[in-house]
Amino acid sequence: MSTHDAGAVRRHPSGGPYEETIGYSRAVELPTGLVLVSGCTSVIDGVIDAGTPYEQTVNAFGVALKALRDLGLGAEHVVRTRMYLTHARDVDDVGRAHKELFDAVRPAASMIIVSGFIDPSLVVEVEVEAFRPQPGTPAHAGEAQ
Repeated sequence: MSTHDAGAVRRHPSGGPYEETIGYSRAVELPTGLVLVSGCTSVIDGVIDAGTPYEQTVNAFGVALKALRDLGLGAEHVVRTRMYLTHARDVDDVGRAHKELFDAVRPAASMIIVSGFIDPSLVVEVEVEAFRPQPGTPAHAGEAQ
């Protein structure tokens, strides 16, 4: 995957439909090893997959985890997640999807109720932060601690 370098910060595009229009990168990797993944929704190959809140959450985290895989990282590297929901009634479904994906890792997590997203059929958006252990650090083997 091509990256755009600006000093030691690496910006990783994914080719998503809004990246060029809005002007953002799917992921940004800092020299400290922190990787920030932009907000992800249930947009797959440019098409909204507006299933249930649970399905949208799984899809959105799938987009974020693909961005991490493209960088050689996985769910075990995730240290923080944020889940934005349009309805408090969806907390259990969104939480269930999060637990299935991250129970073994247990990242810091937030769930926030918002008024809406770009497309009203979307009810969940997620953000992920991951950490790439640096050479010479005890966690460099990539094991969850």
